Amino acid sequence: MAIFHGAFDGRVPDGLPIGDDWLGVENTEQISFPYDGSAVGTAPVGNVELAVRAISEAVRVRGQVARLPSHVRRSALQQTHRMLAEHRVEFEELLILETAKPRIDCRVEIDRTLLTVQTAAEEVARLHGETVPLDLLPSGDGLVGFWTRRPIGVVIGIAGFNYPLLLASHKLAPALAAGCPVIIKPAPQTPLATLWLVRLVREALVAAGGPAAAVQLITGGADVGVALTTDRRIGAVSFTGSAAVGHRIARDAAPTKVLLELGSNAALVVAADADLDAAVDAVIRGGYYASGQACISVQRVIVVEAVRDAFLDRLSARMADVVVGDPRDPATRVSTLINSAGTDRVLAWIGQAAENGAKVVTGGGLTSDGVIEPTVLLDVPARLDAWNEEIFGPVVAVRSVPDLEAAFAAVNESRYGLHVSVFTESLGAAFGAIEEIEAGGVVINEVPGFRSDVMPYGGVKDSGSGREGPRFAIEELTVTRMAVIRPSAKGRS
Repeated sequence: MAIFHGAFDGRVPDGLPIGDDWLGVENTEQISFPYDGSAVGTAPVGNVELAVRAISEAVRVRGQVARLPSHVRRSALQQTHRMLAEHRVEFEELLILETAKPRIDCRVEIDRTLLTVQTAAEEVARLHGETVPLDLLPSGDGLVGFWTRRPIGVVIGIAGFNYPLLLASHKLAPALAAGCPVIIKPAPQTPLATLWLVRLVREALVAAGGPAAAVQLITGGADVGVALTTDRRIGAVSFTGSAAVGHRIARDAAPTKVLLELGSNAALVVAADADLDAAVDAVIRGGYYASGQACISVQRVIVVEAVRDAFLDRLSARMADVVVGDPRDPATRVSTLINSAGTDRVLAWIGQAAENGAKVVTGGGLTSDGVIEPTVLLDVPARLDAWNEEIFGPVVAVRSVPDLEAAFAAVNESRYGLHVSVFTESLGAAFGAIEEIEAGGVVINEVPGFRSDVMPYGGVKDSGSGREGPRFAIEELTVTRMAVIRPSAKGRS
C-alpha cells in the first residue's frame, strides 16, 4: 500500500513485535497528520503487561545475542541499511505525515539514519580489547592480562517525536552491534516509521541467523516507560527527551546505567570580528529547521554590542527567506508543531516575553493554517522561559553583550550544555571558546545544530550524560571484562 493518508496499515503486521512474533493488542489509536488532522495510520497501543513480557523475552535471548558472531550482527545491520535505502522515499513521506516536519528535514533524517546504521555495522569489526602489562609490579610476574568488551545486557531505548526514525536508530543499531537485545519505545505521537524500521531489522536479523526477539518495540504511555526503565533485569536505558523526564528516569532506574540525551537552548555567539552574513545565514538555517523542534536548533543569539545593529539589520532582511506552510512542499522550512499543546505553549512564551519588555522583531503570531510565524525576539529578560528554557519552536531570541568574555559567560549561565556555536575570524577566540564554554560540543563558524552521526554527541549539566554516535554508544553499551591468567600454577608458592 502507498503511504498516504490513512494507508499506513499493511506496512507492518498487526500488533507489536514482542518475542519472536507480533502480538495482538487490545487497543489502537489513530495517528494524524499534525498539519491538517487527517489520518495517517493506526498504531497499536501497548501496556505494562506487554512491557514486562518484552523484557522477559529479551532476557531469554540475552545470552544468544551476546554470542552472535560478528558477521551475523554486521550482516543484519548491512541488510537493514539496504532495505531502508530501498524504501527511503516511502519512509520520507511517512515521516512528513507523522511529524509535520518539512520535507527537507525528513529527507535529511533518512540520510542520517542510513549513515547511523551503516556506521554501526562497520563498528562491529572494531569492537575489541587490549593486553595489559600486569608485571609492572613484581606480584604480576608471570601473569598474562587482557580485557575485552562484553554486552551490558538488555537495552531500553526511548526516543522523542521530533526525529523518530533517527533517534530510534541511534539506540537500536549500536545495541545490536554490541550484542545487546534492545526494546524500543517510540514517542506516542510518532510510532509508525519506527515500527516499520523494527520490522526490517527483525527480518534482517533472522535472515542472518539471529533471533527476532533481539529487537522488540513497545508503545504506550508513561506507565509503560516506568515498567521498562525500573525493571532490575535490564542493563541500560538510553533516553532522548526532556530534562525533567530524564532526571526522573535516572533516579528511578538506579543503579541501572542510564544514558541521557536531554534538552538544550543552544546559543550562537557573534563576535565583533564575525562574518555577519555567515552568522545571519546560520541563524536562518539553524533556528528554524524542523520548525524549531530540535534540541540543538539556534534559540539564543548572543551578539557583541559593536555589531548588534548591523547584525539585526541583516537578520531582519533575511527573515522573508523562511518559507512557512505545508510540510509536503519542498520549499517549506517551518510548518505545524507536533500538536496544539506545543503551539499554545510557544505562543504563551512569546507573549510572556513581549509583556515583560522584549521586542517582537518579526513574527510572533499564527498563520491562517495554524503555523507559528518564524519569530525573532529582542532583549528577552534572562529570567523568562523564552530565554532560559528550551522553546522547541520557530523562535530565536537575540541579546547583546559588551565583549566576547561576557558572551561566553552568558552562554555558561544556562543550566543546559549541549551544543554552542561561535562565529569569529580569530583562531584565538575559537580556541578560547572551546576551552571556556561548558557544552558537549563547541562549533566554530557553523550552526550549533551541526551533528555528524559518527561523532560523539551528548551534553553536560541538564543536557544529559553519556554519548551517542555508533562507536561511542557501543562503548556505553558494553563493559570491560578483565582476564588475568597465570599459565601454570605449578611452582607458585
